[in-house]
Amino acid sequence: MIDAKTIAIVKSTIPAVVETGPALTAHFYQRMFNHNPELKEIFNMSNQRNGDQREALFNAICAWASHLETPEALTNAVEKIAQKHTSFSIQPAQYDIVGYHLLATLKEMLNPGQDVLDAWGKAYQALAGIFIRREAEIYQSNQNQDGGWQGTRPFRLVAKTRESETITGFRFAAADGGPVMPYQPGQYTAVWIKPVGFENQEIRQYSLTHQPDGQHYSIAVKRDNKGLVSRWLHDCAEPGDIIHLAPPAGDFYLDVTPKTPVSLISAGTGQTPLLAMLGSLARHEHQAQVNWFHAAENGLRHAFADHVNNTGGQLRHFTQQVWYSKPGPADITGTGSIKAGHMDLTPYISSLNDSQMTWWLCGPVGFMQFIARQLVDNGVNAERIRYECFGPHKVL
Repeated sequence: MIDAKTIAIVKSTIPAVVETGPALTAHFYQRMFNHNPELKEIFNMSNQRNGDQREALFNAICAWASHLETPEALTNAVEKIAQKHTSFSIQPAQYDIVGYHLLATLKEMLNPGQDVLDAWGKAYQALAGIFIRREAEIYQSNQNQDGGWQGTRPFRLVAKTRESETITGFRFAAADGGPVMPYQPGQYTAVWIKPVGFENQEIRQYSLTHQPDGQHYSIAVKRDNKGLVSRWLHDCAEPGDIIHLAPPAGDFYLDVTPKTPVSLISAGTGQTPLLAMLGSLARHEHQAQVNWFHAAENGLRHAFADHVNNTGGQLRHFTQQVWYSKPGPADITGTGSIKAGHMDLTPYISSLNDSQMTWWLCGPVGFMQFIARQLVDNGVNAERIRYECFGPHKVL
């Protein structure tokens, strides 16, 4: 428990921290990577260059400082970050490194005095302790499961399938031939690679797209011309290659009763965690309504269309609507199952706005903000909307 004096000192300095903005975390990361370059093997350096990770850390620092008296208010945020940390195999000693550079950054940028630095040090240690304890629980749980492990495990790429013009599916089996632990529909695994020519080890999280079978993990990756890992997977990875994976992780997963209506809403590769959710609903013969709303650029870039049709066809109550923002000449048919333009849920919400409906969103942040506004403006309870960001978390 943090004492009242420490809380008062930290809170009194929040305005000064807020005034620095993400410049504080930019200084922090630059300092840490200069003194501890080995951490470049863990952090996604692309998120450093585009500023996403700096913004996420800054928001986390401000949120923690503002809730020192009510840490339970951050339970969901802590769980999301702890899950992500375990996919990076973060260890307690690394919290010491981060804490050292965070305090050094506060001193160099704000020079607030030793009492303030000591107070922030206590606050940071309390937060680090929460993460360390939760992550230890996750590591132990993974280790104890049938087919489970801690850290990374070598997997063999057994299939590589082109799902659309830009999206390729990858199927892995454990290199030792043993079983692999199950996962919740919507969770992800982390791919760890350092091929010849890579400056640093690279770690990326990809949603698991299919149902657990105890033997395989499947992911789908969109080729990004600026993406180091996605380009390597598309252009270089071949069946037979050994790639290391972390245990499944993530707090965005389907947890509904058989009678709960579900709407799955996605754009582009945002459908990947929702594919596993749809498969789980079909596998368990979900009794309530299931809706699939998806946005893609056109038919050439619309992945898993047949898979969704086949899986949805196994459900008692299933509806589907797809939107193409830039349809090709043959994309729009007279059936109405595909519409031109951007996703507009307004015509559907009055008939779908069951008070028990749960809404699951995944896609680019701008898309999810656009959809969340449509839902809330039409009376959907925001507490029934769940979403996942690919990369550092952002509030919709």
